[in-house]
Amino acid sequence: MTAVSYHDTVNDLQEFDWLADGPFARLEWFRLLESNAENALFALAQGGDDAVALPLRRTDRGLQTLSNWYAFTCAPLSTSTPPSQPMLEALANEISRRTDRIVLDKLADETGHATACDRAFRQAGWFVSRKPCDVNHYLDLRGRDYTAFLADRPGQLRTTLKRKAKKVDVTLSTRFHAREWEAYEDIYADSWKPEEGAPEVLRAFAEQESVAGRYRFALARHDGKAIAAQFWTVDGSTAYIHKLAHRKDAKALSPGTTLTTALFQHVIDVDGVTQVDFGTGDDPYKRDWMEQKRLRWRLTCYRRSSPRNWPHIAKAILRKLVRRKSAG
Repeated sequence: MTAVSYHDTVNDLQEFDWLADGPFARLEWFRLLESNAENALFALAQGGDDAVALPLRRTDRGLQTLSNWYAFTCAPLSTSTPPSQPMLEALANEISRRTDRIVLDKLADETGHATACDRAFRQAGWFVSRKPCDVNHYLDLRGRDYTAFLADRPGQLRTTLKRKAKKVDVTLSTRFHAREWEAYEDIYADSWKPEEGAPEVLRAFAEQESVAGRYRFALARHDGKAIAAQFWTVDGSTAYIHKLAHRKDAKALSPGTTLTTALFQHVIDVDGVTQVDFGTGDDPYKRDWMEQKRLRWRLTCYRRSSPRNWPHIAKAILRKLVRRKSAG
């Protein structure tokens, strides 16, 4: 028998043996988000030792995935792989008593999570609109060492590396150091990248990953000045590229290329990863390093009986009919 309950803190979920599928599926990650965001809500379905939980947050427009800027993916917490479909359906049924709209964002489908959640909410009677919300570039090494991987990179990239690599000094760390992180924050503030909403969450995450032995960080200096930094983690057989930045006036030195190759060499030949994940965003430069890409999905689930949802449902149906007509 499945029981469904709601919890305001992730600490209530500690009794279960959750399977951690990457950095954004651990209780520690959701604890960071919970401490930085209001209105967290964890919907839990359990039966015996098996459980599934949806990390959510309350908004004026309904429930949404508990996530933030830094997460590559979001997924239900689960004690089994794949998550129990009956438990997902129990959650979808019960949540309809709590809200008339729920948005599940950044779902991956190579893990089956997007399809499983889509099926569960449809079975529970919700109207589900499924759309791509982002792109993930990644690399399957397929047995290659660093030398073979580098030989497969575009010729222009390899030429840049040969010309510029000796112009910067690289320091690679596997433990968090406050001064290095402060250098990264200074570089980021002087880079081309936009201001972020919660940099303290990223720092706390980096510190957690360092304690767990998953932290990888590289800093580039020119004439003694820190000009570029990158933060990666190694989680099982996958390396994740979280942040990279260089000073605007250092572009001509291509310090990012030098740092990226240094970290690739370490995670491939030292850590022995088989896959590298470049996060979200369809940035053109990622194609120089990555060879595959896949979609991330957003499910917007509407309770059919709610009048405020009817215009959205009607528009979604109309768009689907137009696509079918255009395809036909």
